[in-house]
Amino acid sequence: MSPHQAWLDEVRPNPYVDQLLGGFTWLRFRGPLEREYREAQFAQTQSLLRITLAVGTILWLLFAILDHLLISSSERWWMSAVRLVVLAVLLGCGALLWRGHRQHLEWMSMASIAALGVGAAVVVAIAHGVDHNFPYEGLLLISMAGYFLAGLRLRQALLVSLLGVVAYGVGEWWVGFPLARLINNLLFLLSGSVVGAVGCYLLEYKSRESFLNTRLMQLLADRDGLTSLHNRRSFNRQMTSLWRQGQRDGVPLSLLIADVDHFKAYNDAYGHHAGDHALQAVARLVEERARRPLDMAVRLGGEEFAVLLYGSDQAVALQLAEGLRVELEQLGIEHRGSSSGAVLTLSVGVATLQPAEGLALTQLYEQADRALYLAKANGRNQIAH
Repeated sequence: MSPHQAWLDEVRPNPYVDQLLGGFTWLRFRGPLEREYREAQFAQTQSLLRITLAVGTILWLLFAILDHLLISSSERWWMSAVRLVVLAVLLGCGALLWRGHRQHLEWMSMASIAALGVGAAVVVAIAHGVDHNFPYEGLLLISMAGYFLAGLRLRQALLVSLLGVVAYGVGEWWVGFPLARLINNLLFLLSGSVVGAVGCYLLEYKSRESFLNTRLMQLLADRDGLTSLHNRRSFNRQMTSLWRQGQRDGVPLSLLIADVDHFKAYNDAYGHHAGDHALQAVARLVEERARRPLDMAVRLGGEEFAVLLYGSDQAVALQLAEGLRVELEQLGIEHRGSSSGAVLTLSVGVATLQPAEGLALTQLYEQADRALYLAKANGRNQIAH
């Protein structure tokens, strides 16, 4: 096993690690990770698509002028009509994009490139009906834009690129373009598409790998290595955010601070390895108290844990705290060095506040900490508020 893979195994279970180790040769993640990746990609490519769409629209108009310079017969008006239809599609997608319709970003990208590809193919076919030397190479540029500039995934880019090639082939056959030249041109366009597909595959593969690594690093930065609970850094940031949200929503925040009783004595009696297992058992119980999306289970450090509850009043918080204390006691983890019981126990301090202007966020933590001190002073293995 390589050192890299051994390191990844140490931080499992984790969906990002599992996907990295399992691979994604077919450019698709398992389960909800695929949707998470696509949402992240959309956010990154929105500005890129705006630029691509603006540049593409300008070039499309410039080529419309070139049509009139190269074709002098009445066919140029048909070519202009096709360009106007495509221009309408581009402007429509641009309007939706500038209004922030992110949920349609994927379809707007595909529609824009497909319209450019099919429209250019039809324009070339009309022009070749009167002049076989009319340039067709612009189709390759549109194909490359689909692979590299429109933020499309490989499957999407391949689909719209082949659609343009098929439209070109059908159009040229319809106007009677010489078969030998048609085959030569199709091979040229298909070869360019193959090069674009290979490059797009490599880019998307690296994009997906970078996404997994970035999310993994973010997760590790916010999580405690032993218990996988949120760490103090993550707790401080989330607590500030929820305090502001609580002010807006008019709901209370409750905080439980729990401390494992006589944990130093436990380590001295059973060793640090057993102590780690005990902390992990406590962490699992703590995590069960933070099941709602905005709740948070935290390891503050050492043997101290916390549960931040959004929108829970004091009665609910006290009930959860008592359930946590009782369940740990019922696990029956022997603790012969404890003066408050024969098994591993918890002391829990509980505080509830309604966030409001002029009320400091630190008061919630200070009240819970004072309650924890009271629980320990009164003999431990109990809750206080």
